[in-house]
Amino acid sequence: MKKKINIGLVFGGRSGEHEVSLQSAKSIYEALDKDKYNVFLIGIDKQGHWLLGNPANYLLNAQNPKLIALNRSSATSIVPVNKTDSSEIISLQSGKELAKIDVFFPIIHGTYGEDGSLQGMLEILNCAYVGSGVIGSALGMDKDVQKRLLSLAGINVACFMTIMKSQYSKSSLDKIVQKFSLPVFVKPANLGSSVGISKAHNLKELEKAIIDAFKYDTKIMVEEYIKGREIECSVLGNNEPVASVPGEVISNHEFYSYEAKYIDENGAGLKIPADLPEKVVKEVQQTAVKTFLTLECYGFARVDFFLTANNKLYVNEINTIPGFTKISMFPKLFGASGIPYSELLNKLINLALDKKKEKDKLARSYTP
Repeated sequence: MKKKINIGLVFGGRSGEHEVSLQSAKSIYEALDKDKYNVFLIGIDKQGHWLLGNPANYLLNAQNPKLIALNRSSATSIVPVNKTDSSEIISLQSGKELAKIDVFFPIIHGTYGEDGSLQGMLEILNCAYVGSGVIGSALGMDKDVQKRLLSLAGINVACFMTIMKSQYSKSSLDKIVQKFSLPVFVKPANLGSSVGISKAHNLKELEKAIIDAFKYDTKIMVEEYIKGREIECSVLGNNEPVASVPGEVISNHEFYSYEAKYIDENGAGLKIPADLPEKVVKEVQQTAVKTFLTLECYGFARVDFFLTANNKLYVNEINTIPGFTKISMFPKLFGASGIPYSELLNKLINLALDKKKEKDKLARSYTP
């Protein structure tokens, strides 16, 4: 019998997207083939503690996205370590090895999980892990630097202004009004899942939106409002990535907010595939792959676009650890492209192992 692969599914985390991550992890755990994989549930709580959960009850209120939480009472505190050629998780209480992990599968959305922090730790431990590395993750998270690089690559992005919390004053409002026509979008530069994003129609809403965004990040962005359809495209692969069919988000809220994505089951309609001319489909797919490669991403990502009435395409952002819930766009788009959810997970794990093998071939010391 072929040896099972030990998967360390890492979820939760300290960001504002903690609950979304729990939902993604639940869907992934249920779909992973237990004949192929031993799955270890590694939850990180909001204080940053690593916990090995019991599959029977690792979540509280698992069916309620508003109340879902890690079950700390049934978990064992752990720490990941590396012993030469294998990654291990060790009990903090007993100091004993609990498991050797072949591949870590981070599904932590937002800061401290999707921004390169966790990826850097896994690199130091010399682990195989699903998804982008430190650079791709950091660029995918920081929408300010991301958009500047995409612009240099000739990819259309919306006009934007970046504001640091230390530099913000009332005069900043005047500069925004001079540069943009209202309404505008205000968002934290380093977050996802529409957390902290507001659409401001007037000065009062603009000031409130800025204050709200600064709750989540010390750097925020003000972006022009582009009237258009919201198109999304998933990307899968390492050095030769492929794009899914595009899909369209039809929000029943004013924009595709956190509530529309994860709380309100009727918050948005997903049209998969999107009703687009073949020429536009190809442009979306090509631009999604170009964005993925420009930002040095690996494994998987979802690229979000705005498409205007005259078919001008703008990249809104890339998500290097996109939502993986049952209603998430990433798996649905590849499902419509012929790759079902469970097979998608197999491919991601294999891509992680391939990336690790490629890195292991690199020289570790200089020999003149």
